[in-house]
Amino acid sequence: MALGVPSTMPGSASTISELLASGERSFSFEFFPPRDAEGEQALWAAIRRLEPLAPTFVSVTYGAGGSTRDRTVHLTGQIAAQTTLTPVGHLTCAGASVATLRSVIGAYADAGVRNVLALRGDPPAGQGRHWVTHPGGLAHADQLVALVKDLGDFCVGVAAFPDGHPESLDLDQDARVLAGKAEAGARWAVTQFFFDADRYLALVERASGHGVTIPIIPGIMPVTNRAQVERFAALSGTEVPERLARRLAAVGDDPAAVRAVGVEAATELAAELLDAGAPGLHFYTLNRSTATLEIYQALGLRARRSPAPR
Repeated sequence: MALGVPSTMPGSASTISELLASGERSFSFEFFPPRDAEGEQALWAAIRRLEPLAPTFVSVTYGAGGSTRDRTVHLTGQIAAQTTLTPVGHLTCAGASVATLRSVIGAYADAGVRNVLALRGDPPAGQGRHWVTHPGGLAHADQLVALVKDLGDFCVGVAAFPDGHPESLDLDQDARVLAGKAEAGARWAVTQFFFDADRYLALVERASGHGVTIPIIPGIMPVTNRAQVERFAALSGTEVPERLARRLAAVGDDPAAVRAVGVEAATELAAELLDAGAPGLHFYTLNRSTATLEIYQALGLRARRSPAPR
């Protein structure tokens, strides 16, 4: 094994695929690296408030083009060392050579991180721009999955897109790409956020038609700021359903009312997904905990397990 990555990672925690295979549902939270000291304080406050829920895992994203790579790796290591949480290491092809990717994988291994989310990533110039492969790098997520699997006994997850990837020709191509990532060794997937349960269920059906059997965890982003979510939706190609748009329009520009509608709609979506058999929920927290906690409690969920002592 290169980089001294052990064939069996340290620690006794189950991998995500092992937990899902047992029939236990996954509940997870995603954060992004803070830009300044104030943002870091808000992030750690959110982490500590969500920690008692004992989620299956938490993850920390990269910025466009891998721009926050070092901060992401450092923060993931801090979570592994300083909390009871199980961190998933984010990894993207964007802006990175294979040598850099190998180094990041080694850093995750050194921190005891067994689960990795392997993504192609946003174009180095930012979302909505043309993708350019880094010289000496990788062009597709399936290649990254294969690299991670070759370097150690990692449980690798990948992305899926209920509303379609912005660069895909059609939704069936998305399903074929997901099948390729599963064939390369991915053991689970988490979706881009979406607002219509039927889109998720159709994705699962299409993927199944292409032989995909790995669990696909739906991603949930509560609307707490209408302009922010509309911007994210436009960049990612996610459709805001007319019925949700009408509910938001009905409350005008009242921030508290917008937030209440957003949390209510996200709770309804989450309940519909769980009732339909989704293997869990992945919450895009935007580094805030309150909305996620409200949804979690409204669904009547409980901590998956008692947190292990630090």
